[in-house]
Amino acid sequence: MEHPTTAIPSTGRALLELRCPRCHTGKLFTHPALSTKFMEMPEACPVCRQTYEPEPGFYYGAMYISSGFSTGVLLAIGFLLYYFASDPPLWVYVTTVAAAVLVITPLLFRYSRAVMLYGFGGASFDPRYLSR
Repeated sequence: MEHPTTAIPSTGRALLELRCPRCHTGKLFTHPALSTKFMEMPEACPVCRQTYEPEPGFYYGAMYISSGFSTGVLLAIGFLLYYFASDPPLWVYVTTVAAAVLVITPLLFRYSRAVMLYGFGGASFDPRYLSR
């Protein structure tokens, strides 16, 4: 169990650091992003015991968020290639976007789940849960 001294004060920063939406201290994932177990989450926050899966199938909605992130990556890479690589052939676009999405898959997975939990999980920051 983690025994923190202070919580991250900003909700945005806590989201970026993949911390619990209620106490802003407990980690959302048990292993590093570059691990083969990058998808594993504890059942609840090790600090405040906030459940990380409010209902069965909760994270199905995160697929839509991940799709939005992937679309953003596609648009950004497409823009960069078009303007800075003088509009290369189609296979360059496809290969570059596919490689980029494969490389950042752990981040897409983690942040889509974190956004889902922060946006629809029903928990908001409450420093009282730090003392539990």
